[in-house]
Amino acid sequence: MSFDRQPFLHGDLLELRPLRADDFDALFGVAADPLIWEQHPDRDRYQEPTFRTFFAEALASGGALVAVDRSNGHIIGSSRYHGYDAERSVIEIGWTFLARAYWGGRYNGEMKRLMLAHAFQSVQRVLFIIGPENGRSRRAVEKIGATFAGTTKDARGRERVVYELTPALYGAHRLRK
Repeated sequence: MSFDRQPFLHGDLLELRPLRADDFDALFGVAADPLIWEQHPDRDRYQEPTFRTFFAEALASGGALVAVDRSNGHIIGSSRYHGYDAERSVIEIGWTFLARAYWGGRYNGEMKRLMLAHAFQSVQRVLFIIGPENGRSRRAVEKIGATFAGTTKDARGRERVVYELTPALYGAHRLRK
């Protein structure tokens, strides 16, 4: 089964659509806030040269999405599908960030719900790989029912924590709410 890593997804608050090259200025306008990256392993991503590299990698990944606020049409962040493995029925969701004005759960929650609903049409497991010091991201995935699954190292040899979510865990978590 094939997996569309760049779908158009629509919720009440957000529209998620494939990242385009002409989104750079709007997305950098969001990412230029140093507080977004204070717990992230790449704390300098708010600087334009570092963000340009991140943006180029996002475009090349073929799985990056931008989050658009449906009320005003502004780009407010992005996320990405990565590492689809049909044999293991798994995909990663990550590289997620939102403008601080959209922090607090509603927007990130809807972004994750949209991406998970799409992913669970094709896979049985979604992974979230996070820097161990990134408490905000860890709490956000725990809030949606993801469970700690271990540690790994990224391409640069840095330690990462791995969380996973299955349709059963996600469904059970949503029923408890």
